[in-house]
Amino acid sequence: VQLQASGGGLVQAGGSLRLSCAASGTFFSIIFMGWYRQAPGDQRELLANISSGGTTNYADSVTGRFTISRDIAKNAVYLQMDSLKPEDTAVYYCSARVFQMVAGSGGVLEASDHWGQGTQVTVSS
Repeated sequence: VQLQASGGGLVQAGGSLRLSCAASGTFFSIIFMGWYRQAPGDQRELLANISSGGTTNYADSVTGRFTISRDIAKNAVYLQMDSLKPEDTAVYYCSARVFQMVAGSGGVLEASDHWGQGTQVTVSS
């Protein structure tokens, strides 16, 4: 499973960016997709995720400013980021938990987690 993220860049405080990520490869279905970020010296932080049923969850730090959405047909997830702050500066990663068929199992599915390569978001003050 490959995840290709795009949309990062440099933006002034108060501005907006929209990140995109599409999953490709061989999998049975997507369980959920999400966005994380990691700033230098910090742990990777979950920002938002969205389930196959459309249920969303947000970190307190981005609630009300970031919106996660998806396109099921494209196996894609998006993160609309508004009212950006300098502290939002980080590398942003998309992730996906998918079901894959276990080879030779006759139909047994197993879940696995996958990550994209990261896209830099820099917010200037």
